[in-house]
Amino acid sequence: MNILRKPGMRNHSGITFILRGLTDDPQVQVVIFIFLFLTYMLSVTGNLTIITLTLVDPHLKTPMYFFLQNFSFVEVSFTSACIPRYLYSLLTGDNTVTYNACAAQIFFGTFFVATELFLLSSMSYDRYVAICKPLHYTTIMSNKVCNQLILSSWLSALMLILPPLSMGLQLEFCSSNVIDHFVCDSYPVLNISCSDTTFLKKIILIFAGLLLIITLILVVISYAYIVRTIMRFPSAQQRKKAFSTCSSHMIVVSMTYGTCIFIYIKPPGKEELALDKVLSVLVTSVAPVMNPFIYTLRNKQVIQAFKDFVKRIPFVRKV
Repeated sequence: MNILRKPGMRNHSGITFILRGLTDDPQVQVVIFIFLFLTYMLSVTGNLTIITLTLVDPHLKTPMYFFLQNFSFVEVSFTSACIPRYLYSLLTGDNTVTYNACAAQIFFGTFFVATELFLLSSMSYDRYVAICKPLHYTTIMSNKVCNQLILSSWLSALMLILPPLSMGLQLEFCSSNVIDHFVCDSYPVLNISCSDTTFLKKIILIFAGLLLIITLILVVISYAYIVRTIMRFPSAQQRKKAFSTCSSHMIVVSMTYGTCIFIYIKPPGKEELALDKVLSVLVTSVAPVMNPFIYTLRNKQVIQAFKDFVKRIPFVRKV
């Protein structure tokens, strides 16, 4: 199926793309389907559990868990924007996707990633206030400030991705409609456009670089003050306790930014395409699964909240 418009025509409603996927081997596709299905279900279950606990448990009504609640929501939204469509393709063999659906997937995928990075910087600031200004924590991190930080994270992400996205909507497709990926991603789509995408690729690189640098600087500044403050604590036990309150967030930050930085230093050519797909699987399926466990396994408050929540379930209580 090769339904494409002639050059000069901007009505994209009739365009249909074909997603090549990860592999053409049926046996490997079965393995990939099982893996992605399990990771997706675990991701949704884990993140929704965190959201539920932070909503119903009074002990988790603090700014830290408010940010974690929003972070989990972004994680669920991001993986849901990417994985279910590919699972459907693997199950039915239907690899076609309309122009509007592809554009929507690019928008939401990019939007949720950008929002996640801004949220991580907001969470870093929360940890900075908690450790460096503990006596003023409740005053500084008021409900109004927390809501403003969350809102600014979403709005900043939206404003950052809109310019390149609006430029991308002007692209023309007239030669190929096969996207060499398992999701609609910006660069694979740009590679099949018959428009000159050189300038747009530079714009995307600049905006992505700004997003990464700005949020990373905010995180580094927060943790520089945190480390300096902790090292001034008189006892080793106090330092250990302070570091433990930040450890989960530091692990998630390291994983997220490590993946983003690795994307920018990937090798060119065919190796780049294969690496793009591997990184996309890690970012869209594996990371959303790991984050709930990272935040909960070492968090006694969340574990206790989960136990209390389970005890409230009528069936469990009867048993």
